[in-house]
Amino acid sequence: MNVRNLAIWGALALLVIGMAVMMGGNPEVARAQPTKLSEIYQLAEQGKIADATLGDTTIIAKTTDGRTLKSELRALDMKTEDVLTQNNVPFSVKPDTGRNNVASVLLSLLPILLIVGFVFFMMRQMQGGGTRGAMSFGKSRARLLTEKQGRVTFDDVAGVDEAKEELQEIVEFLQDPSKFQRLGGKIPKGALLVGPPGTGKTLLARAVAGEAGVPFFTISGSDFVEMFVGVGASRVRDMFEQAKRSAPCIIFIDEIDAVGRSRGAGLGGGNDEREQTLNQLLVEMDGFEANEGIIIMAATNRPDVLDPALLRPGRFDRQVTVGNPDIIGREKILRVHMRNVPLAKDVDSKTIARGTPGFSGADLANLVNEAALLAARRGKRVVAMQEFEDAKDKVLMGPERRSMVMSEKEKILTAWHEAGHAVVAMKVPAADPVHKATIIPRGRALGMVMQLPEDDKLSMSRVEMTSRLAIIMGGRVAEELKFGDDNVTAGAASDIQQATRLARAMVTRWGYSDIIGPVDYGSDQGDVFLGQQLMQSSHISEETSRKIEEEVRKLIEKGKEDAREIMTKYRNEWEAIATGLLEFETLSGEEIANLLKGTPPSRPDISDDDAGPASAVPVIGKRKKPKDDGIGDVEPNPA
Repeated sequence: MNVRNLAIWGALALLVIGMAVMMGGNPEVARAQPTKLSEIYQLAEQGKIADATLGDTTIIAKTTDGRTLKSELRALDMKTEDVLTQNNVPFSVKPDTGRNNVASVLLSLLPILLIVGFVFFMMRQMQGGGTRGAMSFGKSRARLLTEKQGRVTFDDVAGVDEAKEELQEIVEFLQDPSKFQRLGGKIPKGALLVGPPGTGKTLLARAVAGEAGVPFFTISGSDFVEMFVGVGASRVRDMFEQAKRSAPCIIFIDEIDAVGRSRGAGLGGGNDEREQTLNQLLVEMDGFEANEGIIIMAATNRPDVLDPALLRPGRFDRQVTVGNPDIIGREKILRVHMRNVPLAKDVDSKTIARGTPGFSGADLANLVNEAALLAARRGKRVVAMQEFEDAKDKVLMGPERRSMVMSEKEKILTAWHEAGHAVVAMKVPAADPVHKATIIPRGRALGMVMQLPEDDKLSMSRVEMTSRLAIIMGGRVAEELKFGDDNVTAGAASDIQQATRLARAMVTRWGYSDIIGPVDYGSDQGDVFLGQQLMQSSHISEETSRKIEEEVRKLIEKGKEDAREIMTKYRNEWEAIATGLLEFETLSGEEIANLLKGTPPSRPDISDDDAGPASAVPVIGKRKKPKDDGIGDVEPNPA
């Protein structure tokens, strides 16, 4: 609580105490007329006293004509009671009747005090707290970051070299504006950082400010919008006023799509608070001169919903794409986050980068942190490669649920289901290598087969898509072949959903159907809240919709047939993988390859028993008679 709040509450307390002192403790004492005690005795003898109240030092007497009299009593004076009794005057004895009871007054004022305090608290909450005054609704909430909060430079940003080159011009302009101005050049007034979540857009903006050594104001797009009309526009004006006083500087608006969505579109409409805020932002961005040295930077992962006026030249006239890093960028990012982590000698950042395709910078930072936490949990002093592998599995497949009790039937069914995915993935024409197969419950799945590409992939070919359909349907086909059509479970629900989504995209978006042709019938090309998808379904006739459904079904059925053919042809390999999963629960891609060659995995932590680890794994070429294993219901198992 600051000095101002203490002064306010102190003034309220003094006011209440003063009122209590002035009011006194007994209302009857305040209204009573002072008189002599002998006069009260005389009135009592005349029968003109209706009743009386005796205190320690005061008597209050009410006369028959409505007056209230008071007088002081002498200590240990018993005559008063005798006089009242002899003249049949009813009286009562109440100690401390004449005292000024401040505590009772404060107690009576407590509800009023609570109401005043509640109103004051609500006003402070609506103002957003802090030390601003009662009329600070329109003040900007932009925070000024200083070097005390950590100076960030381009050395702290890795994997986005192209984006750093684009922003280097802004740094040079802030450091030496005359270099551009004497040639008639104007620096872009605004730079919009566009990219998926976690790719380092905010970090890049801070690095620009750190490299240039200028003040950095940061605010979120949602901080502008309030329930009161006009507050957001006032905050925009105040933010630019602060920036002008600190120029040259950078204003960074994070998640600008919260306030910069397209105007006049969608299900809503009208000149609401958000649109007024956007209008004021557009005016301010186009209203200051370039030589003032104010650079506007913003970040979003939804550039498609931004208002076109926000993206025109003169406002955000430069868009910088910050995408997911490639394998070289991932290696650089890992090295940045490994600076403060004690590493074992076997840790290879290049190998980790190769096994994490599609990871963003935030994902890689989380991977390093998870590995460090695992090492600490295991009591190690350094983080080894095993911790990074386990952390990668946790991030990709979810945490292990070893405490979950699976029945033997569910375990057998899951093993054959996942073995079906694995053997099809190893035999289809085009597929990513199998990285790991497990029947240990992870996340919401009872088992999982994970594939990782050897290189970064930006697109998929038709043969890769049809192979993917076969892999996805491999689990369902495995249940049909092993347990019969009547005993197929709901374990392939997630697989069917994935296959349907992929096949529909092949038909409606990518033109992989000879009957439909290269026509885009995709239903996800717009946003409902922008009014871009409401009438789209009416553009597809019933006949075309029926053909689309038939083509989707054909693709999925073809995937099932391909999976069935592979598992029938390679029954021994399929059985070996399933039996290995039942024995070891988790198999890496290398262990599966060795298993198919007749070499079972060697696990030093598995104790020897009568059967031995190797006896549970059949050797290829010596097929064992299938057992009647039974089945059990399982949760969806992703491929």
